Amino acid sequence: GASRKRLVLLSSVGVQRRAEMPYPILNACGVLDAKAAAEAAIVADAAGAGYAYTFVRPGQLFGGPYDNNYYLGTLFQLDKDAETREVLLGKGDVTLNDDPQLGTLRSTLAEVIAQTLECGAGENADFTCVNAKGEFPEPAVLRERLAAL
Repeated sequence: GASRKRLVLLSSVGVQRRAEMPYPILNACGVLDAKAAAEAAIVADAAGAGYAYTFVRPGQLFGGPYDNNYYLGTLFQLDKDAETREVLLGKGDVTLNDDPQLGTLRSTLAEVIAQTLECGAGENADFTCVNAKGEFPEPAVLRERLAAL
């Protein structure tokens, strides 16, 4: 841990709400339990080793690339709505826009993580990141939202 300055963990919505529906179903094999244990271990290690951490909590991932993985989202056309680019961010493990089914574009997730690291936002914190109807925000707007976390 001593050589790290910052660690970003791609976690999931529902990690802190494993007992609330629909998360017990999604946690049937223990994936949310494992992510919660990883988060707790990182918080403890970061405190002892002096580095910052960020946990990013996307919803169901959608969008390409599909180089070698043709998945159910494609079969059921979950990626068909090109108008779902707006970025919603919320502190902690939260449902945004009163819609627990909001997903996260892979391209959005990559940009949010890159901007988080570049502008130093979200240190020692966790936040939810999902897409909603609308256009992708300008970089300055995205950075303002990240800084508000």
